[in-house]
Formats: sequence, structure tokens, C-alpha cells
Amino acid sequence: MTSNSTSTQSVRRSRFGTAALPYLLVLPTLFFVVVFTVLPLLRVIYDSLFLSNQAVQIPQFIGIGNYVALFQDEAFQQVLLNTFVYGIATVPISIVFALTLAILLNQKIRALGLYRLAFFYPVILPMVSAASIWLFMFTPDYGLVNIFFKTLHLPNLNWLGEPTLALPALMIVGIWKQTGYFMIFYLAGLQALPQDVYEAAQLDGAGPFAQARYLTLPLLTATTLFVTTIAVINAFQTVDQVYIMTGGGPNNATDMLLFNLWQTLFSFFD
Repeated sequence: MTSNSTSTQSVRRSRFGTAALPYLLVLPTLFFVVVFTVLPLLRVIYDSLFLSNQAVQIPQFIGIGNYVALFQDEAFQQVLLNTFVYGIATVPISIVFALTLAILLNQKIRALGLYRLAFFYPVILPMVSAASIWLFMFTPDYGLVNIFFKTLHLPNLNWLGEPTLALPALMIVGIWKQTGYFMIFYLAGLQALPQDVYEAAQLDGAGPFAQARYLTLPLLTATTLFVTTIAVINAFQTVDQVYIMTGGGPNNATDMLLFNLWQTLFSFFD
């Protein structure tokens, strides 16, 4: 009986250790997530229930008053609209360009590595540097964009000074900057696809467009979902080019969500 009891206890300890092992492995990561993500998030939610700015020495509890004032603010409504329009425009266009480039650069052509490097170069360029380059290119009169327009006998445009053109100008920069990044994911996805499926499609008489529509796109669904998620996150994190190129203007036409949050806190101390 004693031997059986000891054996049973050993089995129970073994089962308990096996069951507890995953939680012990996750514990270090969970600790950092709680300390550096969950607790700060709870603190931010708690602080948002108080009125705290330069005009109030001691924070005053106002409940959801900050949220009510925020969403009633026409300027903040414009910020949300700008962010939404920016995301709606840049996300699908960047994905389409990235997939097209990936398909083209997945072929056996001369200087393939050079072409891939050329399209990927904007990704490794810091956004501050990229925004500075495009700031010069969009400059009226002598900017490269307007010089090109002059060769086509098109009017000179103040890209960053007109409310109707400033946001599209930022969209162009965003698409140019991130398309190469998404292209890499699609290239990896294309190179992992089974080639025997395409060989069978060719034997059945399927052309390049039919293969892209009925084979490539469905097989790259997981990659597209991942790229779309990253693109949406990037759209909500747009701040560098706004700060360098427009400062949120003109007339709040390019004021984006993250830039507005940064400006409200560090410029207005609200």
C-alpha cells in the first residue's frame, strides 16, 4: 500500500509539473506585459477621468467629461476623418503595388537583385530623411514634381500649402515608403507556393492572369491578411512625415491621430 501510495503521488506530481510547465515558461513574458503594458494602460484610463492641464493645479475628477469634450471637438473630428481617409487610400494601394511588384520581381530577369534593392531602398531610408526629400520635391516652382508637371504643360501646384492637396501628398509619401516593405512579404509568400500547381495550370491552358486570379491570390490569403494588418497599424502610426512636411496643416487638413495626440500632450501640455 505504501509503495502504491508513493507511486500515485509521484504520478500526480509529474502530471502537475507537466501541466504547470507552459505557465512557468510564459511567466517571464507575462510579467513584462503586465508591468509595461497592462498597468500603464490602466493608469492612462484612470488619469483620463481627471481634468489636468496648465490651468488646473490639482487634477479634478470629471468622469467621462474628457471623452465627451474630445468627440465634440470639431478639430478632433477632422483628425479622425484625416486618419480614416489616409488609411482607406494608402492601405489597398500599397498592397496592390506590393503584390504587383512581387509578381514581377519573382520572374527570372537580368539584374533581379538590383531591381529588388531599388524598390526596397525606401524602406531602409529613415522616415525623417524620406519626408525631407519629398518636402523638397513638393516645393512650388523648383520642386521636382512641379518641374515634371511643367514638362507636361500642367499648372504649378502648391502641394503642401493647399488643403485639398496636402493629404494626398502625404499619401504618396506613405505609399512610396511602405510598398517595398510589403513586397518582401509577398515575395516570400510567392517563393513558398507549390510550383507543381502552376505547371498543372499551364498544361490546362491557364494564362498568367488566370493563374494570378485563381491560384496566386487565393494561395496568398494568409500573407495578404498579415500585410493588411501591418498596413492598417502603420496608417494609425503616421506622425514623422506630418511633423516634417506639414505640421498638421494647412487648416488641420493633414492632422493625424498620433500626431494630434503628441501635439496635445507635449505642445499644449493637456
